[in-house]
Amino acid sequence: MADIYYTLRNKIKNRKLKIAVIGLGYVGFPLALEFVKNGYNVIGIDNNKKKVDSINKSSSYLEDIDESVFKNAVNSKRLSATDDFSVIKNVDCISICVPTPLGKTKDPDISYVLNAADNVRKFMKKGQIIILESTTYPGTTRELILPKFEKSGLKVGRDFFLVFSPERIDPGNKEFNIKNTPKILGGVTKKCTKIGKYFYSEIIDKVVEVSSPEAAEMVKLLENTFRSVNIALVNEVAIMCDRLSLNVWEVIDSACTKPFGYMKFYPGPGLGGHCIPIDPHYLSWKLKSLNYRARFVELAGEVNSEMPDFVVNKIADSLNKQKKSIKGSKILIFGVTYKKDVSDLRESPALDILTILEKKGAIVQFYDPIISRFMLNKKSYKSKELSKNLLKNIDCVVITTDHSSVDYKFVLDNANIIVDTRGVYKNIKSKKIVRL
Repeated sequence: MADIYYTLRNKIKNRKLKIAVIGLGYVGFPLALEFVKNGYNVIGIDNNKKKVDSINKSSSYLEDIDESVFKNAVNSKRLSATDDFSVIKNVDCISICVPTPLGKTKDPDISYVLNAADNVRKFMKKGQIIILESTTYPGTTRELILPKFEKSGLKVGRDFFLVFSPERIDPGNKEFNIKNTPKILGGVTKKCTKIGKYFYSEIIDKVVEVSSPEAAEMVKLLENTFRSVNIALVNEVAIMCDRLSLNVWEVIDSACTKPFGYMKFYPGPGLGGHCIPIDPHYLSWKLKSLNYRARFVELAGEVNSEMPDFVVNKIADSLNKQKKSIKGSKILIFGVTYKKDVSDLRESPALDILTILEKKGAIVQFYDPIISRFMLNKKSYKSKELSKNLLKNIDCVVITTDHSSVDYKFVLDNANIIVDTRGVYKNIKSKKIVRL
């Protein structure tokens, strides 16, 4: 055991460790690049041939990627990609960064994790570190992943090392990145934790050990459940302020002046992204199996999932005041990504609002300076060119994503009605503006 452990430590220190990253999305791709930046050779593995080809041609499909670092990594042959899992037998460390979505019934879908684990088991060998970064419920690493690997005849903590270390990627965040965001990790054994910490400490400023993979799995769910619950609270406050004829943005900004005991959260048209709308359901599902109902989690999910309908009702009310109905009205969805200044459409509430409006007979178009087109419900949508003529011929503009590059004064000057779900016009008085 000591020989394998110290051999790996030496490889880590001397940059001789060969790394495979399974899953080349918003988590795996930046992680692979970070390893390369720190002197390691990395091979990315993904079933999506387009992603594999893009990386090998040094063509990025994510906006947060440093193009010069990326091209240098590929040109120097320190980064490559493949859809062939057999390369696992030639590496020392495997990082699993595959999606963990929800099924239609809001149950966890960990099929991607299990498939990745099955592929690793086929080619794993003695002396490897295996790290799961995909968000999942407490118990996954030990109860589902570990038994698969031990079927190979290898013993965890002796022949290989298994760690859970949840990703903390925040697309579009200019302040916090992989290097300066503390890394949580918990190994199946103490040796697993030690080698995991030694490894990550080479690329990340601060590594935080926890007692077990279950604790690390729970940390990730707590982080995103915390956000989900607090966003649900301010979303409900927005509904209350609407009933009380109060400006919710004024109320929240004033509350922010308190220097203690308060943390700022803003309401919006719903939850989007790869974590916050999904991860709390993993926790709720797990607790149901233990005969416990996670009431805050479920209530927050209900409130947040109802926000698109609340926004549609605001649109209907604003049109009614103009003696118009939703049916037949021209509505412009302004921003379709789930978050400002990123091109990520996953779980975007703007898409829910668009779908509801079309079902009610609206003529829906969209404008987004980052996304030029997308497919939804087997239908193709193309971004309109922002112009005075477009705005004047639209019955209602709905700001669902507040991208920084937009001239919002131009929009206000030329639009007929604006339903502002993001507080773009929170300090402006105008009969045109309908606030959340």
